[in-house]
Amino acid sequence: MYLGLDLGTSGVKAILIDDDQTVLASASAAIEVSRPHPGWSEQDPADWIAATGAALGELASTTDLSGVRGIGLSGHMHGATILGPDDRVLRPCILWNDTRSHAEAAELDSDPAFRAITGNIVFPGFTAPKLVWVARHEPEIFGKVARVLLPKDYLRLWLTGEAVSEMSDAAGTSWLDTGARDWSDELLAKTGLDRSAMPRLVEGSDVSGGLRSELAATFGLPVGVPVAGGAGDNAASAIGMGVVSAGQAFVSLGTSGVLFAANESYRPDPATAVHTFCHAIPGAWHQMGVILAATDALNWYGRFVGQDAAALTGALGTLETPGKTVFLPYLGGERTPLNDAGIRGAFLVLEHATDQRAGTRAVLEGVAFALRDCRDALAATGTRIDRLIAVGGGARSEYWLKAIATALDCPIDLPASAELGAAFGAARLGMMVATGEVETIATPPKITSTIEPVGSLTAAFDEGMSRYIAAQKAIGDIA
Repeated sequence: MYLGLDLGTSGVKAILIDDDQTVLASASAAIEVSRPHPGWSEQDPADWIAATGAALGELASTTDLSGVRGIGLSGHMHGATILGPDDRVLRPCILWNDTRSHAEAAELDSDPAFRAITGNIVFPGFTAPKLVWVARHEPEIFGKVARVLLPKDYLRLWLTGEAVSEMSDAAGTSWLDTGARDWSDELLAKTGLDRSAMPRLVEGSDVSGGLRSELAATFGLPVGVPVAGGAGDNAASAIGMGVVSAGQAFVSLGTSGVLFAANESYRPDPATAVHTFCHAIPGAWHQMGVILAATDALNWYGRFVGQDAAALTGALGTLETPGKTVFLPYLGGERTPLNDAGIRGAFLVLEHATDQRAGTRAVLEGVAFALRDCRDALAATGTRIDRLIAVGGGARSEYWLKAIATALDCPIDLPASAELGAAFGAARLGMMVATGEVETIATPPKITSTIEPVGSLTAAFDEGMSRYIAAQKAIGDIA
C-alpha cells in the first residue's frame, strides 16, 4: 500500500492506495484558520500535527498499515513556518492567503533580480516577503530564525526528523532559482537570510527521509518507510490527475481557484501574473493562473444568506444567461492577473428583483469570469488550453462547471473517482518513491462525463465578461 497525506487549509486528508491505485481507505481531520487582524491568516503548526495524527489514527483503527511501502506529502503552499535553533516554532505560520506583507512584496518585486531568477512576481502571499515583514515588525523573532519551512515540510520534519523540501513547493517562496531548481543565494541574502535557513531540496518523486520509529510504532507503519519529496497542493493534484505533460491542464475549484497547465520547459512571463513553477517530477515545470477565492467566495455568500453551498447551487437548474448583478470575488485581494492585495470584492448592479438565487448565480459567474481572466493571462504566455479536467469541491456543482465551460469556451472532463486531487497525488508520489517508477504511475484518470460549453450562451457570457472587466476597473479605483 501507499499512503498520501495532504495538509489542506481546512484540514488534513490521508488516503491509502494499492498497487492498482485503487483507493482502499481515507480519513480526514479539520483545522481552523485564525484571522487576528484584517488581511491576516494564520495557523498553529501544532494543529497540523494533531490533525495528521488523528487522520492516521483513524486509518490505523480500521486498516493494517504494516503493508505501506511509501508515503507522499502535499500541502498548501507559501506558508512561513519559522523555527528556532531547536526546531521550536517561533510564531504561528503565516499562510498563503495572508496579505499583511503587501508592502514588502512590492519592494522585493521592484528589484529586477527577483523576477529574473524566480520567473515570478513576488506576491504578498509568497514566503520571502513574510520574512521581511517579520524582520521589520517582530525583530525579536527574526533574530532567532534558524530555519524556515513550508507547511507540508514541517509535517515531514515530524514524520522523519529531516528538514527537506522539493521543487514545486520551493518555487513559491521567491527564493528559488526556478530554472536551475536550486535555492538562490543572491535572493536569500536580499531578505537577510542564507542557505543555512533553507531545507535540503529533492525532487518530488525522490526519497526525503524515512519514518521515525516512534511514529511507526504508534500507527503500525513499517519503521523507516520512505517518505517522498512530495509536492505543493496544486502540483500534487496534477500528479493525481496525470497532468504532467505539455497540453494537459486542469481547473481546481477549492478554497482558491486554479487553472493549471503542465509544461516540458521553463517558460516564465512574470508580467502576466501567471505563476511559473517547477513540477513535482524531474525535468518538468508548470504554469498556473490563481484566484484567491473560489469555493471560499461561495461559502462566504452562504454564510451571508444563511444557506450552505450545496443548497444554493442545487436550486439553480439549467445554465442561464448571466444576470445583471456582477460579483467580483476579491474578498482578500487577487493574484492572476491583477496582483493586487488591496482590491476587495463587490456586488454591483443590485435592484429590487435581486434575490438569493440571483446572488448565487452572480457569485458562480464571478468566479467563472475570474478564471477566464486567468485563461487569458496564460494565453499571453503562449500556453493554450483546449480541454480541462475538473477537481475540487466546487466541481460537484454541474451549474458552476457549465458556467466555467461556457465562459472559457472549453470542455471540462469529470473523472470517475471523487478521490482524485492532492491526497491521491501524494499517494502516487509515495508509490513512485517506493517503486522508482514515474511515468507509468502518473497516468490520466478514467473520464465518466464531459461538460460542454453551452453554445447558445457563449455570446451572452462574452458580454458578461465585458461587464465583469468594467466592474473590475470601477472597483479598483475605490477598493
